[in-house]
Amino acid sequence: MPRFTTLVVDDHEEFRHFIILMLQERTQCRVIGEASDGLDAVGQAAELQPDLILLDLGLPTLNGMEAAGRIRKLSPNSKILFVSQNCAPEIARAALRLGGHGYLLKSDATELPVAVETVLQGKQFVSSHFGTSLNGSVGQIRTIAT
Repeated sequence: MPRFTTLVVDDHEEFRHFIILMLQERTQCRVIGEASDGLDAVGQAAELQPDLILLDLGLPTLNGMEAAGRIRKLSPNSKILFVSQNCAPEIARAALRLGGHGYLLKSDATELPVAVETVLQGKQFVSSHFGTSLNGSVGQIRTIAT
């Protein structure tokens, strides 16, 4: 029996499948859905009520920030881990203020297992790329370096 369920949302099919393969190597994770745009992500989150949602920012139809706002209302128990190539600190801060539980850069994808565990433990995760530059801006952020 899997320990948690996951919805993976990314418009780049190859990267989405890469993330899914990484997650499926973890026996305690069951990927229950995948989406390539924000509107589909909102619908699946409402229907599936996953424990964890890996959510890209740059999505068609509805961007990741807008989708996250809707998901928070429709699936309030789902934890959101943003996975993005956008490395601007102000974007990461905004995503976390919006209710994201973590922010992982795609270039730091090797940190995914640690990011998932940290978020599922109720702590915030920020890619090691940011160092301590985001601390103090949104409260208690745990930065993990691998």
